Amino acid sequence: MTVLDRVRSTPRATAAKKVGGASGLGLVFAAVATVVWSGSFVASRALHDSVPPIQAAFWRWLIAIAAAAPFAVREAWRQRALIRSHLGFLTLASLLGITVYNTLVNQAGTSTSAGNMGMIMAASPVLMAVHERLTGGRLGARRTVGLLVAVAGVLLLVSKGSLDLALAPGDLWMVAAALSFTSYSVLLKRRPAELGALAFLFTTFVLGALMLAPVYGVSLAVQGGFAATPGTVGPLLYVGVLSSAVAFFAWNKAIALIGAARAGVVYYLQPVCVALLSYPLLGEATGPAQLVCMALILGGVVLGSRR
Repeated sequence: MTVLDRVRSTPRATAAKKVGGASGLGLVFAAVATVVWSGSFVASRALHDSVPPIQAAFWRWLIAIAAAAPFAVREAWRQRALIRSHLGFLTLASLLGITVYNTLVNQAGTSTSAGNMGMIMAASPVLMAVHERLTGGRLGARRTVGLLVAVAGVLLLVSKGSLDLALAPGDLWMVAAALSFTSYSVLLKRRPAELGALAFLFTTFVLGALMLAPVYGVSLAVQGGFAATPGTVGPLLYVGVLSSAVAFFAWNKAIALIGAARAGVVYYLQPVCVALLSYPLLGEATGPAQLVCMALILGGVVLGSRR
């Protein structure tokens, strides 16, 4: 064995390789969640005049529970004592990430475009990074520059190149949704290490749906139900199976591997993905100025995702 081979096989080199592999996998998980969630904004917008927001959120989580149950029920049952001991934490995570966040997204979809929804949600990584810095973390010069470049792209997209943001009511609902999602993502760092990812996910789905149930009943009484057509069932299946069961699992894994702030940088891809999806599906056009802003966002993602 050569000297170089011995250096490469040292415990430090092996550990560095493992860290690099985990980092790359974390970025992949964050990207999967981001792309899938982009489609959920389009789906929420598509349902805005056919399914009341509360009812859309409730059915989303019922579908997500059914989709996750075959994979998660056994693990959740084995860890039932652990779940009971951390019920307060799980309830708070469910409230922020399941009950509140997705209901606000559905409400926003009634009065703003899918493109705006994706752009405003891109502000949440900034809040994640600020929280990490305030709690003693170090962002590094490259990641800070990446954040600033991506923020510039997002602001230009939202303002359409002017200083007047002119936020619609739906935009304000999305600001509230971004705050809720940021709080959920930061809270994930406190998830008990011994609690399995599937058990955590399934429990939060169930708790979130239970908290929505009383409000769902009120919505049914006041607004009535909705017709089960391909135009309503299709988007609900998408947000229930892919945007909930698949994307939340991927996002939680990303947070565990690379942290909320670094995963949040990848989240800047969301307005780009939403814009690309909303044109063919909803007819929301993307002009040259938006493409320039998207290039800034992508450049910021590349910078911010590197160490």
